[in-house]
Amino acid sequence: MDTQTKPVAVVTGGRQGLGRGCARALAERGFDLVIVDLHHDDTARETVASLEKSGARAAFLQGDIARIEGHADLAQAAWNAFGRIDCLVNNAGVAPVALSDVLTITPEAFDRNLGINLRGNMFFAQAVGRLMTGAEASEAYRSMVFITSIAANHVSVAIPEYCVSKAGLSMVAGLFALTLARHGIQVHEVRPGFIRTAMTTEGEGAPTDAIEAHIAAGEVPMNRWGEEADVGRTVAMLASGDLPFSVAHPVFVDGGYGIHTA
Repeated sequence: MDTQTKPVAVVTGGRQGLGRGCARALAERGFDLVIVDLHHDDTARETVASLEKSGARAAFLQGDIARIEGHADLAQAAWNAFGRIDCLVNNAGVAPVALSDVLTITPEAFDRNLGINLRGNMFFAQAVGRLMTGAEASEAYRSMVFITSIAANHVSVAIPEYCVSKAGLSMVAGLFALTLARHGIQVHEVRPGFIRTAMTTEGEGAPTDAIEAHIAAGEVPMNRWGEEADVGRTVAMLASGDLPFSVAHPVFVDGGYGIHTA
């Protein structure tokens, strides 16, 4: 494929975890990549190198999604990297700093989580959406993908701010879907389940044991952890236009965890 005509995807929080899985899968489907992340470190450089090894052009932009005042410049830099944006993957997100419930959570903890997971993603999508809608009409498939979570519709009392942020982001996906459809930009939502990432397996408070218990109890019908690539391949499918008459409806990547049973 001519590199000048390859589609370009921007992945926020793309240095590791789900974002890295999305970027790698998109590269395999023929996309060039712009990675946006808070940290430009060895992990980020390794991710970019792996994308380039797979044949993609890859650029890294250091940026803080929580800093809305910097969104316009960051979005423009992402556009300028390869002269276009065909897909934005709104993946950046953080876990709660500590476990709490609605009786003990602090406003500071709530604001930090929503400032990134909800507010940051919404307004960065706005900045990129303005560039996409302002560009000349293209025959290329254009899309946005919002990475939410099964926490958007499963109440988990120990992480209230995360649940609220993901439920809110699901609504944001719907709002963008109805707004951008007339511009030929399809918006999708992906809801991952228990995925093996640094967020779920490393550090104090990681829910590793709880997730292992869910799997052992048979609550995940596929009887395994999800992997970065499971989410990545789903996102790449959507970004490639493989569901051409679908918008906004959540696509669950949860091994069947969310299936309602009698």
